[in-house]
Amino acid sequence: MPVHNRIADFAADMTAWRRDIHTHPELAFGEHRTSDLVAERLASWGIEVTRGIAGTGLVGTLRNGSSPRAIGIRADMDALPMPEANEFEYRSQNPNVMHACGHDGHTTMLLGAARYLAETKNFDGTVHFIFQPAEENGGGGEVMVKEGLFDRFPCDMVFGAHNDTSIPLGQMTAVPGAVCANTDDFYIRVKGRGGHAARPHRAIDPVVIGAQIVLGLQTLVAGKVDPLDSAVLSTCQFHAGTATNVIPDEATLSGTLRTLKAETRNEMERLMRELVIGTAAANGAEAEFTFERGYPSVINDPAAVERAAKAGAKLLGADKVIHERLPGMGGEDFAYMAEKVPGCFVRIGQADGEKGTKPVHTVHYDFNDDILPIGASLWATLVEQELARA
Repeated sequence: MPVHNRIADFAADMTAWRRDIHTHPELAFGEHRTSDLVAERLASWGIEVTRGIAGTGLVGTLRNGSSPRAIGIRADMDALPMPEANEFEYRSQNPNVMHACGHDGHTTMLLGAARYLAETKNFDGTVHFIFQPAEENGGGGEVMVKEGLFDRFPCDMVFGAHNDTSIPLGQMTAVPGAVCANTDDFYIRVKGRGGHAARPHRAIDPVVIGAQIVLGLQTLVAGKVDPLDSAVLSTCQFHAGTATNVIPDEATLSGTLRTLKAETRNEMERLMRELVIGTAAANGAEAEFTFERGYPSVINDPAAVERAAKAGAKLLGADKVIHERLPGMGGEDFAYMAEKVPGCFVRIGQADGEKGTKPVHTVHYDFNDDILPIGASLWATLVEQELARA
């Protein structure tokens, strides 16, 4: 696998770093140990470290030469609130906390690139290594931006990456436009009138009304969204009642809406609200509808995509760079950074036979350490390309 020779030399170190972080996962805005480790390593390589951005977030800054050009590269550090079922030696030691999305690997890849660039300094300009908290829950990227990330650390472009269990090892994506979805949550409260289950005609059953709402919501995607557009609407919770013979007063429902376009997001919110309120009213009940907007869609800048693709082609070969791929409907708060600065979010393949194919956000997931030197080399290649000496 093509990687920088020097990065290959310390690939075993990166594996050790990654597994140590995996053993000690931390949740959103609580990544104190991870942040300390990152800061200590960056400082040991002579990189300037600024801490306390979005709490546990930090930026490592490496300057060389006199060029005013600057780029940012971002990695996320947080884990998920879930148990781990793996039995390997470096499994999580923190109950119900697990690196089930590969942020331990993303952090390590950026550390590897930082170490290499600090040693070689084969560039002219400034690199900002952005280590972000709370990608999974809390919008750490948004908090960093609001706290002046790009005012304090100006960047011409910003780049980020995610491992991908569906792409073969040694391949990557560099796709313009929307690559991740708007991620919004909704909450519904149906207020009926309770009663004895043997006399439903004297009650207003919120369970039946809630069921109608669930089915009605599903028709919105099929009937109101352009077939060439994308929307995913999932009702994931339905709570009501305390006994088998009691019609409850209320039912509560909640779920998520995923869209790619801002106009589709706005229209779906309007349609959902109308359907929920109208269905309840038609059955003599009342309903409350709350729509909470989450991460916006990640929109890759075409120029930044071109630069990332060029670096990927240099490293992996032009045939290993995927230029066309349907966007995913998952969320990613790199979106906030890409809204402020031209950005590109790539995916790095980690599937190698049976290795590296367990889905993210599952109890058996594990990052494929074989892509650590690939990711580090990609970032190093990108920096040396974009900040090439005149």
